[in-house]
Amino acid sequence: MSNQTTMTEFLLLGFSDVPELQILHFVVFLVLFLISLLPNLLICTAIALDRHLHTPMYFFLMNLSILDLGSISATIPKSMANSLMNTSSISYSGCVAQVFLVVFFTSADFATLTIMAYDRYVAICQPLHYETVMNRRACVQMAASALISVLLYSAVHTGNTFAISFCGDNIVDQFFCEVPQLLKLACSDSEISEVGFLIFSVCLASSCFIFIIVSYVQIFTTVLRIPSEQGRRKAFSTCLPHLIVVSLFICTGTFAYLKPTSSSTSGLDLVVAVLYSVLPPMMNPIIYGMRNKELKGALSKLIVWRLFSKNKMSLFLLQ
Repeated sequence: MSNQTTMTEFLLLGFSDVPELQILHFVVFLVLFLISLLPNLLICTAIALDRHLHTPMYFFLMNLSILDLGSISATIPKSMANSLMNTSSISYSGCVAQVFLVVFFTSADFATLTIMAYDRYVAICQPLHYETVMNRRACVQMAASALISVLLYSAVHTGNTFAISFCGDNIVDQFFCEVPQLLKLACSDSEISEVGFLIFSVCLASSCFIFIIVSYVQIFTTVLRIPSEQGRRKAFSTCLPHLIVVSLFICTGTFAYLKPTSSSTSGLDLVVAVLYSVLPPMMNPIIYGMRNKELKGALSKLIVWRLFSKNKMSLFLLQ
């Protein structure tokens, strides 16, 4: 067995030592960050200000946008800052915090997607019972239960990860502190419990994924009975992209956490990490929000109101 090492910091994956490429990395990640940040902020603001959008579907959509804001903020800014400062280090406590935040926001995101699938199932398959089943109290209880469960899960997962003994170097082959990459640094006899916990996590996520699939099978079965072709097309165009995003999320996350680890840095590891940590916060506003007529109407009113307020203030200052 290798000698146990006391870690004080970790070294994250640097994309290049060339200054020009570091700037390019910063610009690319900045663009990705803004593409994720701005639409989610707009969705949260529009839903909060428009009383017509205070319904279960938009309540969960706002929760999803808030979680996406946290998810993208847990990984991208640190990588951007390292590129600007020509460093790759992250403190031990910073790594612990990053693992906790990534696990929390990713898990809460998936839990919210599961609840949203159930919400759509009740709305389409049991429309007469929708207001009774998805009342305000039930929605708040589901959201709160999911967040509390995920909070406890994230705390246990993070504690279990950093309870292992690290041996050898402190180089993490990823642009953020990812659990599978940290396990590569573990002593051979100390990672068994965390590997078991990862397998349990994947089984739990797979159960949620199966629930989502079953919900959408029921939804599609009901939709096929709709006599209007336009109604069927609208339902399919809404549900299929949801399934694609959820499938991409669970498949890439499962692959990242269960694939055999290698000692060398893999470009595939980086691509998979981007797919499950960066892509969902970018795609969710498009899939769940920007294609929605009611939400687009609320966003238009919000933008018009902001422009009107700004012009009114300008005229007041000129007087």
